[in-house]
Amino acid sequence: MSWDLYPALDIRAGRVVRLRQGDYAQETRYDTDPLAQAMRYAEAGARWLHLVDLDAARAGGYTLIPLLRTIKAETGLAVQTGGGVRRETDLLRLIEAGADRVVVGSLAVQEPEQVAGWIARYGAGRITVALDTRRDASGRWQLPVHGWTQSEAGGRTLDTLAAAYAGIGLKHLLCTDIARDGMLAGPNLALYAHLRALAPTLAVQASGGVRDLADLRAVQACGCAGAVLGKALLDGRFDLTDALREAAVC
Repeated sequence: MSWDLYPALDIRAGRVVRLRQGDYAQETRYDTDPLAQAMRYAEAGARWLHLVDLDAARAGGYTLIPLLRTIKAETGLAVQTGGGVRRETDLLRLIEAGADRVVVGSLAVQEPEQVAGWIARYGAGRITVALDTRRDASGRWQLPVHGWTQSEAGGRTLDTLAAAYAGIGLKHLLCTDIARDGMLAGPNLALYAHLRALAPTLAVQASGGVRDLADLRAVQACGCAGAVLGKALLDGRFDLTDALREAAVC
């Protein structure tokens, strides 16, 4: 299985930001232009960019089409992007604008049959399902939706949906431990080992908590196909070139 790194740009009101544990009230803003930052990642040797529309993740209606088009035209990066993808027309708009993979989160939790149809029609390589999760008091991995601001009311859990999507041929699964997101506390390796055992055919992207190169080695060792890098890169905790070199030898 190939191993990829996904430097991330989370965009809110046109600015690069990071949230703590998905909390919109706990925002760190970065004084960097999104396109310029994407170009820096490309110049460092990145192959992929993970681009998130945070406003749309909560309210629906992806707003970053112009930025997506420009990044594709000027950087050469493959782009995995999402936020607010609620309808098939949203999916098609992103593909037409150049998205290499479209990330589907809330809808993938609330309407899995619809997303299964998209996978069948457009191919498993076009869609990344995001099952972002928070553990409840009873130990179950729940799946908050709409920018992690609402609880999923259908009783679906990470375990049930990951297994179901693997069963219908999903390839790419992005999973964020919300408690670790933006916290630089290390990735939840037990969660990813659990996912790999539950659905070994899925190419799992780890997200949340990566703070150093040792974390990347640990994520790869537990069988993940890649890792999303956000706050650690923006804060300069390590260099993307070094991370890519590490990924190449894993």
